[in-house]
Amino acid sequence: MIPEPQDLNVPELRDRAVAAARGDAAFDVLICGATLADLATGELRPADIGLVGPLIASVHPAGQRMDATEIIDATGLIAAPGLIDTHMHVESSMVTPETYAAAVLPRGVTTIVWDPHEFGNVAGLAGVEYALDSAVRSALRILPLAPSCVPSAPGFETTGADFVPEVIADMLERPGIHGLAELMDMRGVTSRAERMRGIVQTGLASGKPLCGHARGLTGAALQAYAAAGVSSDHEITSAGDLMEKLRAGLTIELRGSHPYLLPECAAALQALPQMPPTVTFCSDDVFPDDLLASGAVDEMLRRMIAHGLDPMRALQAASLNAAIRLGRPDLGLIAPGKRADIVLLDDLETFRARHVLRDGAAIAATGTGSRFPDAFLETCALPAFRAEDFILRADGETVRLATISRPRFTEWGEALAEVVDGVVLPPEGVTMIAVINRHGGNPAPKLGFLENWGQWDGAFATTISHDSHNLTVFGKRPEDMVAAANAVIEARGGMAVARAGAPVAVLPLPVAGLVSDAPLPQVAAGLAALRDAMDQVVSWEPPYLTFKALVGATLACNAGPHQTDLGIADSHAGILLPSPILPEGSG
Repeated sequence: MIPEPQDLNVPELRDRAVAAARGDAAFDVLICGATLADLATGELRPADIGLVGPLIASVHPAGQRMDATEIIDATGLIAAPGLIDTHMHVESSMVTPETYAAAVLPRGVTTIVWDPHEFGNVAGLAGVEYALDSAVRSALRILPLAPSCVPSAPGFETTGADFVPEVIADMLERPGIHGLAELMDMRGVTSRAERMRGIVQTGLASGKPLCGHARGLTGAALQAYAAAGVSSDHEITSAGDLMEKLRAGLTIELRGSHPYLLPECAAALQALPQMPPTVTFCSDDVFPDDLLASGAVDEMLRRMIAHGLDPMRALQAASLNAAIRLGRPDLGLIAPGKRADIVLLDDLETFRARHVLRDGAAIAATGTGSRFPDAFLETCALPAFRAEDFILRADGETVRLATISRPRFTEWGEALAEVVDGVVLPPEGVTMIAVINRHGGNPAPKLGFLENWGQWDGAFATTISHDSHNLTVFGKRPEDMVAAANAVIEARGGMAVARAGAPVAVLPLPVAGLVSDAPLPQVAAGLAALRDAMDQVVSWEPPYLTFKALVGATLACNAGPHQTDLGIADSHAGILLPSPILPEGSG
């Protein structure tokens, strides 16, 4: 099989397309009566579209020709290029790639750029091979990347693999790998630490794109990050951050997973004289209930238009700009010589797809049958725990605790805790967090304390815990924490909520402890029930304290303290506290 995009250059295919364009042969498919969303000119104009196999042969005035094997009546519909998601993780939707494809293709998403570092952190190279195999078999165009940061914070956490520069160099040589995935070890990149220097240089030598994770970088640090060779970022935190990164020459992968930022970003982009060619859209992380109800990058496009971005600018970001970023001149436009990834829809504002063509053919039923290594079902082989395992012991009557204060943009905090019968009691307003290594190391829970994370009445356990995906447990009382943890272990991975010492909701995710092979509606319903149970455990205070914040509490590559299986880690400051108990006299 000839790989893309060279498959369009078979002489016989081009011969047929040229003949059809001249009018000397019929089209295979003719789309009639559509209004073309022309991203080259910014026009919405009437046009008919003639296809030969996977190739667009002609875009010509409406009604000019009717010679075709198949005619699609698109009267009253808009013809737009297929959408391209420039940065995402299939694993975040908690379903297999086959199920994910079946969910997004009918919505007009024809291409995704998948960073499989979640599978990589759990299953190592087998996780990347799984992504490559899924891409070959998928009806959706899946472009896997080589995970750059496994682990995301070396020395501060334990994961299931260690992708050193030599391993990544081998991955990048694979034709199915389309670039180097998000470089999350920002400090390592900008300090030119030996490991990250080697990984970055390996990426540059491959000639493939280097994708970024420039969370919180500004000024000289941002300039240094870009100067290292990183060319994109999806970690936008404000409109000002967006503009600074655009001015630094980075391609922006503006993500839908942080919707509270989109109004100000839409206003900033609309105020510019033109849509920057370096703005693309991505979904990043979409939970299964959101995927089922709203979609992925198609929902991102709808939100940006609803917030005031011109629809054609939004479509440009979601297709043409993305194609340019990927170095895929065959994608992103409806024009002769391009690939026939076409969406017929009612209007751009709702982007409700009525007909989707991928490579010139109507999308087939993709099914939900999945194929993965048997070993993926054995990644949460932990012993059952006892309540005593979630108790922190100390001498004396009081201790000073180092705390992780507030979600997302974490800060160091400090709290005074009472010690009763040798047991440290969490102070009022302080919640416990425990991280348990599930990758073959010491499985003893490593305990920490969260401040300003809400008032808890129960516990939550999860093996989706970025990016190490160790078993992480939150709670106020040990009896709730052990109930949630053991429920997840029994499910061979997943999420669980417990109250009054018993589990009340469990979402099994047995495939690498990350996804389920069940149908999307079943997984979505399971997560929705789990969210409802969590609403009885803790009150959320958006935008920062949300359910999604729980799976990022261990993301040690980001600035500030995070709990890992090794202790409280602040990789940017070079701090790792094995115990949260501060020694007397420390500051």
